[in-house]
Amino acid sequence: MDTTDPLVTARRLLGAHLIGRGVTVRVTEVEAYAGRRDPGSHAFRGRTPRTEVMFGPPGHLYCYFTYGMHTCCNYVCGPDGEAAAVLMRAGEVISGLATARSRRGRSTDRDLARGPARLTQALGIVLADKGINLHDRRSPVRLEWKDPVSDVAVRSGPRVGVSGPGGDGAAYPWRFWIDGDPTVSPYRPAKPRRRSRP
Repeated sequence: MDTTDPLVTARRLLGAHLIGRGVTVRVTEVEAYAGRRDPGSHAFRGRTPRTEVMFGPPGHLYCYFTYGMHTCCNYVCGPDGEAAAVLMRAGEVISGLATARSRRGRSTDRDLARGPARLTQALGIVLADKGINLHDRRSPVRLEWKDPVSDVAVRSGPRVGVSGPGGDGAAYPWRFWIDGDPTVSPYRPAKPRRRSRP
């Protein structure tokens, strides 16, 4: 299996199991990011201390902090030295339900991992997990490939909150999800940025 192309990897990650600190999530929604050739990627402008992990080796976890309060996680998938990653957007908690509930407060079971910040919270993933090997059985967070989801059950479209040329994101239909799955997060288009007055 080619796990260096972010689009191929994103599609293959649907149905995979992400295991973290007593909870297992079946991945139902992802987004691909292609580094230097993708304006939506954190690595678009090159290697920085924040994005170092995205440049490989593949199979590691790239975490980042957003909105000053949430951690999101990505599966690094480019060849060593070339940034690429897949954002884990949503999933279904299939084991460790009580633990996930305790981490997510009053959330409904459908919403326990419905969205990238909720997913990491349910799994107990924190920013300090950045760089761990997801295929090392000793890691506190691991990924297990499962039988791929049938093509007829997969949909794709623009990424959530990420615009592309023309502002509509249509040039990058790199979000993949399992059709009809209740744990898939709602789509929200990017909001146009207001330009400051000269």
